Amino acid sequence: MECPYQENCGGCLWRHLPIAEYQQNKVAQVKKILSGLNIKENCWHAPFFLGDGKRRRASMTFKYKKGHLEFGFNQKQSNEIVDIQNCLLLTEKINANLANMRRLLQELCAVKIPQRKKNKVIGYQNLQFGDVWLTEADNGLDVVLEFDSDLNLDYRMIISELGQQFADVIRISHRRKPEDRAETVLEKVKPYIDIAGYQVLIPAGTFLQASKASETAMINLVKEYMGDSEGKIADLFCGVGTFSYPLSLNKNNQITSIDSSADLLEGFKQSVNANMISNIKILAKNLFKYPLDEKEVSDFDIIVFDPPRAGALAQVKKIAAAAKQPEKIIAVSCNPHSFAQDAEVLLQGGYKLTKIALIDQFSYSNHSELVALFTK
Repeated sequence: MECPYQENCGGCLWRHLPIAEYQQNKVAQVKKILSGLNIKENCWHAPFFLGDGKRRRASMTFKYKKGHLEFGFNQKQSNEIVDIQNCLLLTEKINANLANMRRLLQELCAVKIPQRKKNKVIGYQNLQFGDVWLTEADNGLDVVLEFDSDLNLDYRMIISELGQQFADVIRISHRRKPEDRAETVLEKVKPYIDIAGYQVLIPAGTFLQASKASETAMINLVKEYMGDSEGKIADLFCGVGTFSYPLSLNKNNQITSIDSSADLLEGFKQSVNANMISNIKILAKNLFKYPLDEKEVSDFDIIVFDPPRAGALAQVKKIAAAAKQPEKIIAVSCNPHSFAQDAEVLLQGGYKLTKIALIDQFSYSNHSELVALFTK
């Protein structure tokens, strides 16, 4: 489907191609990156392609100058903004609320902030730029406003009053920088997503898979790769518990879920307790700096890992060096380049790559997700 912004927007690099050609190119691109692993053709699953209207997360940007607001995505290789009214990739609910976000930003940016020097007002300034993070939870939209300014009373009143008018918006938070904890300004109900039949609370600004459909596809592949295996399972870089929850349905499994984000894990713990799940243990650990060592690795029958784009090199080296290795490694990756590096270490450590699947979570882009099974 053609998009009116595709000539300028940097999000859909391959949208100009016919669907069949695009899909062939995406598969060929990934196989070329992984060519050094000599993966047999019968190891590949049929690829999972998503298409338009499925993205439940969006990071958008805004600029305000001389009373004019620009709100949208960055142009290709530029800091300039493509001002958009609708994005084909996004869910219907997010698109339906872009006008509301524009109205909210317009009012926030119109507020004149006094500039002081030695307790004397020397002028006024408006909010000039920032980002808006939109997430569609199962019960409504979660919004994080990101701009480098404290929330004064005017800002808080605007957010509260307009937010109450936006029926689909259930929470609005603010942070000054991406690494800051988001402060909730308005919360009608706590946003949640359903994973494996559990109601999972999500912290403001937390990472989720970009679409519900691709999340489901990943979960199904992890369950398929588990097969009849059960026992002690490590879910590394666990996030909100995307794989821990479905694996916990088998009460013969004991899952140890590990991530580094205290905020994220606090929400995970609350959801595990609220759902009375007894076979998930949650640990905080920076696996880049302090991976599970060879002895710790040996305690597990299966390891599932889903690292950020940098991959899990420090951790897979420990797995490869362990005297007693887990029988299965299920690797989920958002970066075929780092996956190739991690896979090579596991192959040299005595594993074989048995199955692999491509999930095209970010349609028309150069990004691909992979789910792979390594067995002894």
